[in-house]
Amino acid sequence: MDNDIRLRLNNVSVVYSNVIQVLRGVSLSVGKGQIVSLLGSNGAGKSTTLKSISGLLNTENGKVTEGLIEFNGTTIHNLPPEKITRKGIIQVLEGRKEFKQLTIEENLRVGTSARPGRRFQKDLGLVYNYFPRLEERKKSLAGFCSGGELQMLVIGRAMMANPSLLLLDEPSLGLAPLLMKDIFQIIKKINQEQGTTILIVEQNANLALQIANYGYVMEDGNIVMEGSAKELKENPDVKETYLGHSSSGELRSFREVKTYRRRKRWL
Repeated sequence: MDNDIRLRLNNVSVVYSNVIQVLRGVSLSVGKGQIVSLLGSNGAGKSTTLKSISGLLNTENGKVTEGLIEFNGTTIHNLPPEKITRKGIIQVLEGRKEFKQLTIEENLRVGTSARPGRRFQKDLGLVYNYFPRLEERKKSLAGFCSGGELQMLVIGRAMMANPSLLLLDEPSLGLAPLLMKDIFQIIKKINQEQGTTILIVEQNANLALQIANYGYVMEDGNIVMEGSAKELKENPDVKETYLGHSSSGELRSFREVKTYRRRKRWL
């Protein structure tokens, strides 16, 4: 196992309810301290990939049927989610799942349950440093927060667990453009200052590739393209399909753009 590789998926296939296959031979890796973006349209299998890593497949009658998932050299696929969480893998779910009847600070305290023995006040100060708006509203009920505040809250709650690997599912969903940029810059800052390894699922390819070191593109449960963030941003197919521009610079409809040719990948 390469000591610089934090996470590795090798030819992973996932089936729901013993019938519905969602992932088909997915292979990817995330280096220690990297931000890696997983791009693709709705239904491509991005969220399922994250859940296969975090163990949340088990709660949805899903299972890794083929391949390996390794974290720090240890096989983790199909482990219960609580055991995976204790290894330092924390997922922030799509849709900002907060505890509405708890205050912001009480929600943040929930994050410490994943890593017993952590210093609450020190970790709380760290979260408030990145998200001062949360400190301003720390006594407010989470159910009355705006969408942007909730996104800060769920990322902050994940940070309270001191993750070795942070899985982010669509952090830009439903946010105003300026707020999206702010959230992504904070994610980048957390990565740089805390050394947190991050795998981020995102439909907004432009934002994701601005902060990522490396990226993968998914279609129909397969990885169809990969490369450095710079390579993907300059790739004409990625420009047309995910950045909204043709090679001539004209805006194109997603329906007008060709789909990627599937190819086998061997690691």
